[in-house]
Amino acid sequence: MFAAVSACFRHGEARVVRMSALLQSMALAAETTGSSLRDRPLPVRGRDFAALRAAFEAVDAPATALLREHLPHRPGAAWADEFDAVPGTGEVWVVDAVDGAVQYLQGLPQWCVSVALVRDGEPVAAVLHAPASGETFTAERGGGARLNGAPCAPSGRDDPRAALVATSQPPFDAARPAEAGRSLTAVLPHVAAVRNLGATSWQLADVAAGRLDGFWQHGRDDANLLPGVLIAREAGVRVTGLAGAPWRAGETGVLAAPAQLHPKLLALL
Repeated sequence: MFAAVSACFRHGEARVVRMSALLQSMALAAETTGSSLRDRPLPVRGRDFAALRAAFEAVDAPATALLREHLPHRPGAAWADEFDAVPGTGEVWVVDAVDGAVQYLQGLPQWCVSVALVRDGEPVAAVLHAPASGETFTAERGGGARLNGAPCAPSGRDDPRAALVATSQPPFDAARPAEAGRSLTAVLPHVAAVRNLGATSWQLADVAAGRLDGFWQHGRDDANLLPGVLIAREAGVRVTGLAGAPWRAGETGVLAAPAQLHPKLLALL
């Protein structure tokens, strides 16, 4: 759990990190929700899609309610989850209590609690908490990005042949598999490896921390992308749509990579 002021160590140097009251409250809400999910028995998944959806809803509804209970009250703020359209005006909480629900239901560790405060279509604060690893990414617009309190930054890699990149697909988007397949075919011969490591938001954050060298995805996926986009941007990652313009909610694709590597991956895509 984070404190408002915490001592962090990076490259042997002690640093004091001050977290705003808003971000501290968001982190606490995400950690509380994550602990409740981590400690409860997994539901029975069943054999077909209807049973899988029922198992998801049995977990997601109470977790979302718990998250909503612990997030700070902001008068007038709307509420959106991963399946809702994000309004372009006003404040809205964009949350996914079980980001990576398929992994969670399978007993895999690649899932997180995702929270973003979005104002007029732009993320202004974000928290991602992974209960299995105990890691938490935080970011505020103009305030940088941190992993467990320590500032994070993307890799300095500029050669695609040495790059570990990742991709994913928006859920239930029947129009995108062909695009995803074509882009994977285009990228694979030119990079060290391509992976899909679970929750979309967390993979963007891993680019922010330099653990991945790039991430791309076809399709509109605003709610899942907004928290990770803010974390990546605040760490110094270049985040664009697949045409190269800065990413905004409503884009039908995203590419995030260090500035030196981004144009080379964009050319492949």
